[in-house]
Amino acid sequence: MILEALGSAVLGLALAWAALQRLSHRLPVRTLVLATGIAGALFGDFVTHSALGPGTLLPSLIGAAVVSVASVSLLLRPAGRLRRRSAPA
Repeated sequence: MILEALGSAVLGLALAWAALQRLSHRLPVRTLVLATGIAGALFGDFVTHSALGPGTLLPSLIGAAVVSVASVSLLLRPAGRLRRRSAPA
């Protein structure tokens, strides 16, 4: 269980670092992104492990990766300026 949690944390850190490398101009502060990736991975591992039970390492890591990526994606800002359209009168 400890190794599974450690593996999930490392996976979340790696995914958050990869997101920072590719999308650094659209993400907030580096420490927030890395912490969100790790926390998302640990939460995803906890939920998957709770749902499937012990002895399911690969599905737990997949769940950790999915929740980590989803958590980091919530931090993304829009790429360009947003245009507001006025409603026709």
